[in-house]
Amino acid sequence: MPNERKIHTGAIPRLGGISFAPTILFSLAFVSAISYLGYLYGLKIPQNITPHITPDFYLLTCGLIVLYLAGIKDDLIGLRYHTKFIVQILAASLLPLSGLWINDFYGLFGIYELAPWIGMPLTIFAIVFITNAINLIDGIDGLASGLSGTALLILGSLFLHQHMWSYAMLSFSTLGVLIPFFYYNVFGQAEHGRKIFMGDTGSLTLGYILAFLCISYAAYTPDISPYTTSAILISFSTLIVPMFDVIRVMLIRFRRRKSLFSPDKNHIHHKFLEIGCSPHKALLYILAISWAFSCLNIVLAPYININILFIGDIVIWTALNVCLDKIQNKKNSLKKKKII
Repeated sequence: MPNERKIHTGAIPRLGGISFAPTILFSLAFVSAISYLGYLYGLKIPQNITPHITPDFYLLTCGLIVLYLAGIKDDLIGLRYHTKFIVQILAASLLPLSGLWINDFYGLFGIYELAPWIGMPLTIFAIVFITNAINLIDGIDGLASGLSGTALLILGSLFLHQHMWSYAMLSFSTLGVLIPFFYYNVFGQAEHGRKIFMGDTGSLTLGYILAFLCISYAAYTPDISPYTTSAILISFSTLIVPMFDVIRVMLIRFRRRKSLFSPDKNHIHHKFLEIGCSPHKALLYILAISWAFSCLNIVLAPYININILFIGDIVIWTALNVCLDKIQNKKNSLKKKKII
């Protein structure tokens, strides 16, 4: 239902995310089976491009089911945030059990190989953080799905380049489920009953899968993929906009001595709306920013030190927000003069 914090009019269902996890898992299972059977019965499918489902995918499925059920309950009757956090931590803890965890910083902050007692808790924190970042950025039509789609397209291409077929398949199957949703979310008409939101079921699913893919690309596993310079920065740069935005908003709430989980209008999409952009224009601008960050980091990573590149990302993000704040202040001062 619309309220003072929402910009839509009319009641819109928020159960679009119910279709995400089942469709993605069906696609993975079906394509993997067809690929395996094709190779088994001599259809000349090279074995080196046949997707192999490793233990981390099975535990990913377990985590998805846990989050899927929690998301449905939250969308239908509500779920307290501390209960949601417990569920997220439980789901996040499953991935390190498979051996998937952040085990190398590639020189970021002068750190290279990480010990398990550091890397595993850090991985759990990263998964919970990314999952909530996708949930919190879902403030205007198409933003969460658009940013997720951008990240999935880039990550899928990176996995293809590294010949990591199963991970590429997961990336593109998740991207595929977002395309029809994006259409009905952005261009659907509520009065005709053809508009829908993804709800927490969808955002939790997307956040969990994106965290899994980013960590999979960032983890140093020479038996699966060759060494990639600055892999951790390249993979997580696909989610710079939602991650940096959540950090900035949390810092503002902390400075103002407000609850870190209290809703407000300090997200980047609120800034674009307040300077006069329409929701569609704000969406395009933010997606362009996300593309720019990812492309710059991928292109410059082989030539620039990872720490300098990371500092550059922070400087650009800070400068962007300062510019938006200045434009917003000018708009507000002009409005006050007109009123006077």
